[in-house]
Amino acid sequence: MTPEQQVERWLLRLADERHASPHTVAGYRRDLAKLLRFMQVHALTSFDALDANLMRAFVAGEHRSGLAPKSLQRLLSSCRSLFRQLNREGLLAGEPMLGVRGPKVRRKLPQVLDVDEAAALVETDSGGKLAVRDRAMLELFYSSGLRLSELVGLRWIDLDLDGGEVRVLGKGSKTRIVPVGRHAVTALRALGAEQGMPADSPVFRGRAGAPINPRTVQLRMNTLALQQGIPKHIHPHLLRHTFASHMLESSGDLRAVQELLGHADIATTQIYTHLDFQHLAKVYDAAHPRARRKP
Repeated sequence: MTPEQQVERWLLRLADERHASPHTVAGYRRDLAKLLRFMQVHALTSFDALDANLMRAFVAGEHRSGLAPKSLQRLLSSCRSLFRQLNREGLLAGEPMLGVRGPKVRRKLPQVLDVDEAAALVETDSGGKLAVRDRAMLELFYSSGLRLSELVGLRWIDLDLDGGEVRVLGKGSKTRIVPVGRHAVTALRALGAEQGMPADSPVFRGRAGAPINPRTVQLRMNTLALQQGIPKHIHPHLLRHTFASHMLESSGDLRAVQELLGHADIATTQIYTHLDFQHLAKVYDAAHPRARRKP
């Protein structure tokens, strides 16, 4: 097979066997297309022709063309995944990525709402026929830390309002059960009373009863935040970040927060410990007699 055919085979395997999302597969495709172009320019007809020096030259070229450090790291990860699979299949003899590293990525802490801002947002009474739906969406986001894709894919059969639980299908087609707070349960009951609760119908509906469009949720949240005068860019993932940060501040249980968020790797969850430390540092600076700054 040509390198192009091997890449397509790998992408199909990602989608079919590993149940990668279309977004993930598209990202791999874009990254590996860069590698294939590099090989064409250098007249390389096989992945076996690649070595560490060539891969360093590839990364350096992409860096000079303006690719950001975070994107370069993802590019290297895509190449490593492909090479590992080719090694497993006996189609690649060496390890072209051995010793190849990308630039360090400065870790950017996610923005979160404080408790008062979060309460003001989820309790917004937008008025009109969308008010009940808006309240249920916001309460559920903040109550259970759902991803946008998890919320729009939710059906009434996934909710146990009496038990205060929701079953969601997360990344990698992994199912998890998450608690639903009493305010969110109340808001969801109100939504169900208004539109009905057929077991297999979407909880949050768009046109013709189909699941609500993710873009609609994003735009609606931004509109509601502007109405409340919240001076931050509001988006669905911000409420997930806020949920995680507030849970960690209150409980200190990193492993539990990992399970609630559905993170496969606890290192992904650990970013919220940095957020919590920022809060502690502010408290320390404000309260400790030797830490107070002179006016």
